Amino acid sequence: MTAMLEKVVIANRGEIALRILRACRELGIKTVAVHSTADHNTKHVLLADETVCIGPPQSGASYLNMPAIISAAEVTDSVAIHPGYGFLSENADFAERVEKSGFIFVGPRAETIRMMGDKVSAIKVMKAAGVPCVPGSDGPLGDDAGENFRIAKTIGYPVIIKASGGGGGRGMRVVHSDAALLSAISVTKAEALAAFGNDQVYMEKFLERPRHIEFQVLADNYGNVVHLGERDCSMQRRHQKVVEEAPAPGLTAKQRKMMGERCARACREVGYRSAGTLEFLYQDEEFYFIEMNTRVQVEHPVTELVTGIDIVKAQLLIAAGEPLPFQQSDVEIRGHAIECRINAEDPKTFVPSPGTVKLWHAPGGPGIRVDSHVYTGYPVPPYYDSLIAKIIAYGDTRDTAIARMRNALAELVVEGIKTNVPLHQEIFTHSAFRQGGTDIHYLERRLGIK
Repeated sequence: MTAMLEKVVIANRGEIALRILRACRELGIKTVAVHSTADHNTKHVLLADETVCIGPPQSGASYLNMPAIISAAEVTDSVAIHPGYGFLSENADFAERVEKSGFIFVGPRAETIRMMGDKVSAIKVMKAAGVPCVPGSDGPLGDDAGENFRIAKTIGYPVIIKASGGGGGRGMRVVHSDAALLSAISVTKAEALAAFGNDQVYMEKFLERPRHIEFQVLADNYGNVVHLGERDCSMQRRHQKVVEEAPAPGLTAKQRKMMGERCARACREVGYRSAGTLEFLYQDEEFYFIEMNTRVQVEHPVTELVTGIDIVKAQLLIAAGEPLPFQQSDVEIRGHAIECRINAEDPKTFVPSPGTVKLWHAPGGPGIRVDSHVYTGYPVPPYYDSLIAKIIAYGDTRDTAIARMRNALAELVVEGIKTNVPLHQEIFTHSAFRQGGTDIHYLERRLGIK
């Protein structure tokens, strides 16, 4: 079944690299772990069939080094490259170079990544497919100050200026009046050019207290697209997700069906392939599309637990040319799952805390899943994202999932470095969280972050 994917290069690191390796092993696919010199003792590197060092610790010279990764595929006689998330996973140029070099890119086509990676073009595509979008400029902002003032007045303050090629919470500014508009546009353009190599920005209505709800889709090469329901990722700090759950509290089956079908239709119309996520702001029972992530998400495990569908294995099978083995009617949402992102950072200042993990003990028990590359003696490097583990709790009900997560957080032992576990433990005591449906600004208000 996966003969054409006999060997896959895992072009990533940390927990997602280990997650991909496990999926490959289940499918009988050999693995090649590419790594920087700082990651020679990472768990997936130790477990892979083959390893190739692709550069020094700095990601620009290793995990973002396209020629080195493609060369690793060549010298190991691999047939495909899985980019995971982050790094080059949504880089259309990389996907194109992989395909032109004769390898399979485990993800969407380059032109699709390019189209959906630019938020302005993505919004146009979604509007054409009937997916609701945030009221905005319907295109990049020009240099005509009068026209920009007119657009802001039409939308109504507050507005938010966003970089077309932005992501990860960067390249955006909220504006509350005419007085701050032109400066915000200018500064965001400069930031966008420096961070993303693209100075195009656009304007949208700034929703005061929305939730962040996203829909997971899977699409094969034959026009078959299904959605796997939604996730609520509203517990955020500085646009970075902290806790995610599925399904979204308070969302009805009717809303799920309506939005899921719209998302699937949009993906079908653009010829989407692989796993993808359409992200929305949700306020006053209305959905507003904000962007699409053309890769596997950090929070994919909560969807896997409530649907029973392995998203990473599905990516690999789709890349191997297999059709989706199920239809929309086969997808059922059962129970509730919650994920906590465990970061190596100070729980109060959020300053990264690299160093050697002197003792690691993962929690267990009914309904607990831990995705982590960490072990006792593992040196957390200072060069990369601070995520060291994801704890996922599943239960028949949301209350059961919450109770199991609180147990898991109490059982987790990490010595030698600081982690944000105390922050998670505090969140789970909040009555607002237990009630469900908090907005994306809730955590920052609670922490006193402006």
